[in-house]
Amino acid sequence: MKIIHAAEIVEAVAGLCQEANFNLGHDMLEGLQRAYEQEVSINGKEIIKQLLANAEIAREEKIPICQDTGFTVVFVELGQDVRVVGGDFYGAINEGVRKGYTEGYLRKSIVSHPLERENTGDNTPAVIHTKIVPGENIRLIVAPKGGGSENMSAVKMLKPSEGVQGLKKFVVEVVKAAGPNPCPPVVVGVGAGGTFEKAAQLSKEALLRDLGKESQYPDIAKLEKELLDEINRLGIGPQGLGGRITALAVHIEIYPTHIASLPVAVNINCHAARHKEAVL
Repeated sequence: MKIIHAAEIVEAVAGLCQEANFNLGHDMLEGLQRAYEQEVSINGKEIIKQLLANAEIAREEKIPICQDTGFTVVFVELGQDVRVVGGDFYGAINEGVRKGYTEGYLRKSIVSHPLERENTGDNTPAVIHTKIVPGENIRLIVAPKGGGSENMSAVKMLKPSEGVQGLKKFVVEVVKAAGPNPCPPVVVGVGAGGTFEKAAQLSKEALLRDLGKESQYPDIAKLEKELLDEINRLGIGPQGLGGRITALAVHIEIYPTHIASLPVAVNINCHAARHKEAVL
């Protein structure tokens, strides 16, 4: 059995919080470059050019890509042959978030009570999703999620009879209603199947996929392309000022579901689609 000290988790999470907020992934940078080449709107091209320049400045000067440094969402794959010593596992993750956001001078955006709205002062607690997997490693994925794009997300319990067309209609309606609010060009994560909460989690997991990487299922890969085309015909464009590129990609994750159900969730991510990972 592999022994991992809680202090290692703290340091790893702290580093990932800063890296995710300072360094936009190569897949996103390449996606924005392709979007610049495809965009026909003069304003749209200028906006994408500025987004690319902003990402370069953030990386070079180690400052946030966006002032909204997000709710810290952490995906964990915990090897069943790992033993964590020297502290509580979830406590170590939250200490890492506290350390990363404080030492990195990242904005603290979390309030302790959804109605009383008092800031926790250190961006904790994180939202942590844990999977127990074979092996003796811990894989940590830190995905800061901004409030503007998160607020535009939605879940709907479709009737099974609505099928593919019902799913497509719902996804496009959500993106259309969001308009400029999630800071397009966006990445659209879709979860279909499971239960109410499973669909929502799937939609966020879909955002972790490398930009534009197709689903392993041919019919879902086809659906992703169709939805991307429909969304980009809406004309919302970069930052909502009109243009061809509203979304950079649509990623769909699916899961078995009940015979009476067809839950569908849409989780939108802004152009700062941030996620970094480490394996301990």
